[in-house]
Parts: sequence; C-alpha cells; structure tokens
Amino acid sequence: MILRDKVDLLVAASTPDTTNPVADQAEVNEVPCITTDCPWQPYFFGRKGDPKTGFTWTYHFFWGLEDVIAAFLALWGGASTNKVIGGLFPNDADGNAWGDPQIGFPPALQKAGFKLVDPGRYQPVSSDFTAQISAFKSAGAEIVTGNMIPPDFATFWGQAAQQGFRPKIVTIGKALLFPSVISSLGARGNGLSTEIWWTPSHPFKSGLTGQSAKELTDAYTKATSKPWTQPIGFKHALFEVAIDVLKRSKNLGEPKSILEAIVATDYKSIVGPVKWTGQPVKNVTKTPLVSGQWQRRGNDFNLVITQNQTAPQIPVGGKLEPLT
Repeated sequence: MILRDKVDLLVAASTPDTTNPVADQAEVNEVPCITTDCPWQPYFFGRKGDPKTGFTWTYHFFWGLEDVIAAFLALWGGASTNKVIGGLFPNDADGNAWGDPQIGFPPALQKAGFKLVDPGRYQPVSSDFTAQISAFKSAGAEIVTGNMIPPDFATFWGQAAQQGFRPKIVTIGKALLFPSVISSLGARGNGLSTEIWWTPSHPFKSGLTGQSAKELTDAYTKATSKPWTQPIGFKHALFEVAIDVLKRSKNLGEPKSILEAIVATDYKSIVGPVKWTGQPVKNVTKTPLVSGQWQRRGNDFNLVITQNQTAPQIPVGGKLEPLT
C-alpha cells in the first residue's frame, strides 16, 4: 500500500500483532498512521518507543495497562475474597506486557494488597493448563485474571471444571469480550467478567454521523442480525478520526500536512474524546475504561457494567455476582 498505492494515511487496529508492524512500516517510510484497539504499552514499548522522544509519524488511541489494572481492582474491591489471584499470561506481546514485573499487573496487585500466583508464560493455543490449575489450587486462589485468546480460555475453563477448581471471580482480558465466546461456554459463561471498552450505554456520539453509541449498536444489529461487540465502536472511531484528519489537512498530497492535522486533533468520537496532548507519551491518547460481568437474562447473556469508579461518566448497569 505504501510503495505501490502511495497511500496518504494508514489506519490499523486490533492487538499489537497488527498495530505494531503497520506502525513500524509507516514510521520507516514516513507515512502518517493512526491505530487503536491495543493497550498503549504493548504498542509503544513493544516498538521500542522512547518516552523522551516518541515517534514522528505514528499515533494511537486506546487505554493502557494502568487503566485495565484499575478497572479490575475496582471490580474486585467490592467482593469478599482472600485476595489471592491466579495469573494467566501467554507468551505473546499482550501477555508479556500484562505480566511484566515493572509495568504490568504484578507490582500493582502487590501494592493493592493482593497476592499474585504467576506460574509463568504459557504458549498460546495450549492444550493443557494442568500446571496452572494445580498452582492456583495449591495457593487457594479465589480470583483468576489474565489476557487470553478465546480458545485458550475455553481449554482452561473446561479443565478447571474437570479438576475441581472453582474460583469466586474470573476476570479475563481479550477472551471474554465477545458474546459468541460466552454463549459457546453455555451455563459456565454466566458470571465471567472482563474489561469494558465500549457499550451502547456509553455517553458518546459520533462527530461524523451524530449517532449515539446505542444508535450505532442498534443499526449494526438490525443490518447484520448479529449482536454488537466492543471493538465496533473503536473501528468506527478509527475511521471517524481519519476522516476528521483528512478534512483538516491543508494539503492532502503532502505527508507533513496530514501529520500536522493528526497532531492538532481535538475530536469527539463515539468512544470519547481523541486529542494527543503528550500524555501519557507523545504518540498516545487514552480512552475511558470500566469493567463488568456477563450475566444471563433468560436465554441471553448481557454484558453489564458493574463498576465505574475508573470512568464515572459511564453509567453502571448492575452489581457483580459471584460465580456459582
């Protein structure tokens, strides 16, 4: 796209496996680039970013590990547990960031009074979590957390049942974002919890279409006959921001002009404000994050926001219920 099609602006989303190589190519070739849907630390530090200088051509909007940690801690704070947590972190960019002893979950959990049992990194698409389950049982872990792909979580959760491991709370990033995953787990999907990036109840509107979050999810469901998912809002916002940038660029044929428009962005998107101010680092701006739980209502599972301490502007929809 860069060399053959001479694109003016690159956009990318969905985990560091996608955002990072795209952004790296944009940086090397001096092409403006905007990315989302990846915690900012794996995006920035995974590309060997230096907070003192940052990058020139590549910009990102999403939340960070500090936000998901705060959202999880707020979720667990109201529950009665022994504060022993089992950690499931894969040997990939996300898992290594989440489990990092400096910037990840370990120091934050210790500071908050929780004990983390971390058996080490497992290989993605693992077929056996016996070692992890045994470690969690031995330590009496009543909470399980981590960052997993859906097949790995399904394997772990099935083997946990077989081996008699029954934690009170299971809060997993990535794997539990989608209703299809929860439905595939049947009754054992009820009560699982996760971070919440975006829902129909988020109080934001698209600066491009004027649609509210609920209007967008309703339109998507009507058009596709499929349930809404959290990434929809961020994919929509990515194109919103890109269009806003191109509208404000003084010379669309000049990369530096497009870059200037990115840097000057002050846009209200369907996932919240997007404005690069240099915080937390030059190339990153953050979006709000809360957390909640999948709760069964009749035949359907609903993703319910159960804490908004981390973003009070987003309404709570219910209370955290212990796993049964």
